[in-house]
Amino acid sequence: MEYILLIIGFVLLIKGADFFVDGASSIAGKLKVPSLIIGLTVVSMGTSLPEAAVSISASINGDNAISLGNVIGSNFFNFLMVVGISSIIFPIATDNAVVKRDMPINICVTALLFAVLLDGELSRIDAALLLVIFAAYMFILFKSALKNRIEDDEKKVLSWFKSIVFVVVGVAAIIGGGQLVVNNAKTIAINLGMGETLVGLTVVAIGTSLPELVTSIVAAKKGESGIAMGNVVGSNIFNILFILGMTGVISPLSANPEFYIDAAILIAVSFLMLIFAFTKKETSRVEGAFCVALYTLYTAYIIMRAFHVWIF
Repeated sequence: MEYILLIIGFVLLIKGADFFVDGASSIAGKLKVPSLIIGLTVVSMGTSLPEAAVSISASINGDNAISLGNVIGSNFFNFLMVVGISSIIFPIATDNAVVKRDMPINICVTALLFAVLLDGELSRIDAALLLVIFAAYMFILFKSALKNRIEDDEKKVLSWFKSIVFVVVGVAAIIGGGQLVVNNAKTIAINLGMGETLVGLTVVAIGTSLPELVTSIVAAKKGESGIAMGNVVGSNIFNILFILGMTGVISPLSANPEFYIDAAILIAVSFLMLIFAFTKKETSRVEGAFCVALYTLYTAYIIMRAFHVWIF
């Protein structure tokens, strides 16, 4: 039964992402707001709702490893697999604002996560700081949106009613599909004897990141590079600042030393993605393939780490 529900979840994710991208793109056109801003806000928050639901629920239940692992693992998956696969299918052009503003902010936010975890805990004070920074980042984005209103008569624009319906239906399908995938994949993984930390970094992280994957692929194919890249960078920032902020305020999170290593690697990956985006102003198919290969290596590393199996 779990496998059937898993397939249904994938179908909901795919169709939901299609509706969501069309609706969000239409809203961007009506508001004369660059699609990048929509990608960094509406789309990234919508596709990150599964991560929020899973991490907050896990925190309430005392499953700290799943809460932290979900966010860190999702950010790895977003950068390496979402950008990687999307770029292989259709090279993603990068807006200057992403390179100059959002990617550096993402690096700083990831470094901050590493710093606050050094004492072995994400306290309520640490979490509150993350939420304050998130509010400041949202203010910067909305201020930018007001300054950079655009005219684009060629953009496909639906009526307000249809746009809102597409976004709402898309979000509902994405959340529902994400939950089906996560819950059933988690059940299958635990039945196979996987530990909580590994489940959080892999199965749960990948499952909750599937909305970002599908949405970015659909957006890239539709020529909405701003939404495709903005979705990924915005989701990563949202995951750390808002999701961990909310999770930590509700219940302080303890962190085992393995998460320090993962956070440090994530900082390096963030720098790598900035370099890829900076060169030729796009992430090419070759760079995308490299990202996928890098994620495969990282996954192999954390699996060997979990089972204490090392090959020298």
